[in-house]
Amino acid sequence: MGHPRIIAIELDERSILRRSADIEQERRIAIFDLLEANHFDVAGHAGPFRVMLRVEEGRLAIELGDEAGAALDTIRIGLARFRRPIRDYFQICESYFRAVRSDSPRGMEAIDMARRGLHNEAAALLVERLKDQVEMDFDTARRLFTLICVLHIRASTTAVDSHGGHHASNAA
Repeated sequence: MGHPRIIAIELDERSILRRSADIEQERRIAIFDLLEANHFDVAGHAGPFRVMLRVEEGRLAIELGDEAGAALDTIRIGLARFRRPIRDYFQICESYFRAVRSDSPRGMEAIDMARRGLHNEAAALLVERLKDQVEMDFDTARRLFTLICVLHIRASTTAVDSHGGHHASNAA
Protein backbone atom coordinates (compact mmCIF):
# COMPACT_ATOMS: atom_id res chain seq x y z
CA MET A 1 0.00 0.00 0.00
CA GLY A 2 1.31 3.43 -0.90
CA HIS A 3 1.60 6.51 1.22
CA PRO A 4 -1.43 8.82 0.99
CA ARG A 5 0.45 12.06 0.56
CA ILE A 6 1.58 14.65 -1.95
CA ILE A 7 5.29 14.44 -2.78
CA ALA A 8 5.37 17.18 -5.44
CA ILE A 9 3.01 20.00 -6.33
CA GLU A 10 3.02 22.51 -9.15
CA LEU A 11 0.77 25.33 -10.27
CA ASP A 12 -0.08 25.78 -13.92
CA GLU A 13 2.17 28.79 -14.46
CA ARG A 14 0.54 29.53 -17.82
CA SER A 15 -2.55 30.69 -15.99
CA ILE A 16 -0.76 33.21 -13.77
CA LEU A 17 0.01 36.60 -15.27
CA ARG A 18 2.02 38.13 -12.45
CA ARG A 19 2.51 37.89 -8.73
CA SER A 20 3.80 40.37 -6.23
CA ALA A 21 6.79 39.39 -4.13
CA ASP A 22 4.44 38.98 -1.15
CA ILE A 23 2.14 36.56 -2.98
CA GLU A 24 5.14 34.66 -4.35
CA GLN A 25 6.38 34.24 -0.77
CA GLU A 26 2.94 32.96 0.30
CA ARG A 27 3.12 30.42 -2.55
CA ARG A 28 6.61 29.24 -1.58
CA ILE A 29 5.67 28.84 2.09
CA ALA A 30 2.44 26.98 1.27
CA ILE A 31 4.28 24.55 -1.01
CA PHE A 32 7.13 24.01 1.45
CA ASP A 33 4.77 23.40 4.38
CA LEU A 34 2.49 21.19 2.29
CA LEU A 35 5.35 18.96 1.16
CA GLU A 36 6.76 18.74 4.69
CA ALA A 37 3.55 17.30 6.14
CA ASN A 38 0.30 16.38 4.42
CA HIS A 39 -2.33 13.70 4.22
CA PHE A 40 -3.92 13.30 0.78
CA ASP A 41 -5.70 10.01 0.23
CA VAL A 42 -7.39 9.72 -3.18
CA ALA A 43 -10.22 7.21 -3.60
CA GLY A 44 -9.17 4.42 -5.93
CA HIS A 45 -5.48 5.36 -6.08
CA ALA A 46 -2.47 4.58 -3.92
CA GLY A 47 -0.05 7.40 -3.18
CA PRO A 48 2.28 9.08 -3.03
CA PHE A 49 1.09 11.65 -5.57
CA ARG A 50 2.47 14.33 -7.83
CA VAL A 51 -0.12 17.10 -8.20
CA MET A 52 -0.64 19.87 -10.75
CA LEU A 53 -3.24 22.53 -9.93
CA ARG A 54 -4.88 24.61 -12.63
CA VAL A 55 -8.07 26.53 -13.26
CA GLU A 56 -10.01 25.67 -16.39
CA GLU A 57 -13.38 27.18 -17.30
CA GLY A 58 -14.09 28.25 -13.73
CA ARG A 59 -13.24 24.87 -12.25
CA LEU A 60 -10.28 23.68 -10.21
CA ALA A 61 -8.47 20.82 -11.93
CA ILE A 62 -6.28 18.67 -9.70
CA GLU A 63 -4.13 16.51 -11.97
CA LEU A 64 -2.80 13.46 -10.18
CA GLY A 65 0.31 11.54 -11.07
CA ASP A 66 2.03 8.64 -9.39
CA GLU A 67 5.48 8.77 -7.83
CA ALA A 68 7.13 8.31 -11.25
CA GLY A 69 4.95 11.01 -12.82
CA ALA A 70 2.58 8.77 -14.78
CA ALA A 71 -0.89 10.32 -15.08
CA LEU A 72 -3.52 8.78 -12.81
CA ASP A 73 -6.59 10.99 -12.84
CA THR A 74 -7.88 14.56 -12.85
CA ILE A 75 -10.32 15.72 -10.20
CA ARG A 76 -12.43 18.75 -11.09
CA ILE A 77 -14.59 20.84 -8.78
CA GLY A 78 -16.54 24.01 -9.38
CA LEU A 79 -15.12 27.11 -7.76
CA ALA A 80 -18.27 29.24 -7.51
CA ARG A 81 -18.52 28.69 -3.74
CA PHE A 82 -14.88 29.79 -3.35
CA ARG A 83 -15.25 33.17 -5.12
CA ARG A 84 -16.00 35.15 -1.99
CA PRO A 85 -13.32 33.49 0.20
CA ILE A 86 -10.75 34.04 -2.57
CA ARG A 87 -11.70 37.71 -2.96
CA ASP A 88 -11.68 38.20 0.81
CA TYR A 89 -8.32 36.42 1.07
CA PHE A 90 -6.72 38.87 -1.36
CA GLN A 91 -8.18 41.85 0.49
CA ILE A 92 -6.98 40.55 3.85
CA CYS A 93 -3.52 39.75 2.45
CA GLU A 94 -3.21 43.23 1.00
CA SER A 95 -4.15 44.75 4.37
CA TYR A 96 -1.72 42.42 6.14
CA PHE A 97 1.17 43.28 3.81
CA ARG A 98 0.46 47.01 4.30
CA ALA A 99 0.44 46.54 8.09
CA VAL A 100 3.75 44.65 7.93
CA ARG A 101 5.32 47.50 5.98
CA SER A 102 3.96 50.15 8.35
CA ASP A 103 5.14 48.12 11.36
CA SER A 104 1.77 48.23 13.11
CA PRO A 105 1.83 45.17 15.43
CA ARG A 106 -1.71 45.67 16.74
CA GLY A 107 -3.08 46.00 13.22
CA MET A 108 -1.12 42.96 12.03
CA GLU A 109 -2.42 40.80 14.86
CA ALA A 110 -6.08 41.61 14.12
CA ILE A 111 -5.60 41.12 10.38
CA ASP A 112 -3.74 37.85 10.92
CA MET A 113 -6.59 36.55 13.09
CA ALA A 114 -9.07 37.41 10.32
CA ARG A 115 -6.82 35.75 7.75
CA ARG A 116 -6.57 32.57 9.82
CA GLY A 117 -10.35 32.52 10.29
CA LEU A 118 -10.91 32.87 6.55
CA HIS A 119 -8.34 30.15 5.85
CA ASN A 120 -10.12 27.83 8.28
CA GLU A 121 -13.52 28.43 6.67
CA ALA A 122 -12.16 27.94 3.15
CA ALA A 123 -10.24 24.81 4.19
CA ALA A 124 -13.41 23.31 5.68
CA LEU A 125 -15.24 24.10 2.43
CA LEU A 126 -12.47 22.45 0.39
CA VAL A 127 -12.54 19.33 2.57
CA GLU A 128 -16.33 19.19 2.14
CA ARG A 129 -16.20 19.69 -1.64
CA LEU A 130 -13.58 16.95 -2.13
CA LYS A 131 -14.77 14.47 0.52
CA ASP A 132 -16.07 11.92 -2.00
CA GLN A 133 -12.79 11.88 -3.93
CA VAL A 134 -10.04 12.88 -1.50
CA GLU A 135 -9.52 12.54 2.21
CA MET A 136 -7.14 15.20 3.48
CA ASP A 137 -6.17 16.73 6.77
CA PHE A 138 -7.08 20.28 7.69
CA ASP A 139 -3.58 21.74 7.27
CA THR A 140 -3.32 20.23 3.78
CA ALA A 141 -6.65 21.85 2.87
CA ARG A 142 -5.47 25.24 4.22
CA ARG A 143 -2.31 25.13 2.14
CA LEU A 144 -4.18 24.01 -0.96
CA PHE A 145 -6.56 26.95 -0.51
CA THR A 146 -3.58 29.33 -0.50
CA LEU A 147 -2.40 27.80 -3.78
CA ILE A 148 -5.89 28.00 -5.28
CA CYS A 149 -5.85 31.72 -4.46
CA VAL A 150 -2.50 32.14 -6.21
CA LEU A 151 -3.98 30.49 -9.30
CA HIS A 152 -6.81 33.02 -9.25
CA ILE A 153 -4.49 35.96 -9.70
CA ARG A 154 -4.71 35.32 -13.43
CA ALA A 155 -8.49 35.65 -13.33
CA SER A 156 -8.28 39.03 -11.67
CA THR A 157 -7.59 42.48 -12.90
CA THR A 158 -4.09 42.76 -11.49
CA ALA A 159 -1.84 45.73 -11.28
CA VAL A 160 1.39 46.31 -9.50
CA ASP A 161 1.66 49.79 -8.07
CA SER A 162 4.88 51.75 -7.82
CA HIS A 163 5.53 50.26 -4.37
CA GLY A 164 5.27 46.68 -5.64
CA GLY A 165 1.92 46.03 -3.96
CA HIS A 166 -0.63 43.68 -5.47
CA HIS A 167 -4.16 44.78 -6.20
CA ALA A 168 -6.76 42.24 -7.20
CA SER A 169 -10.09 43.87 -7.83
CA ASN A 170 -11.92 40.90 -9.31
CA ALA A 171 -10.04 37.95 -7.91
CA ALA A 172 -12.69 35.35 -8.64
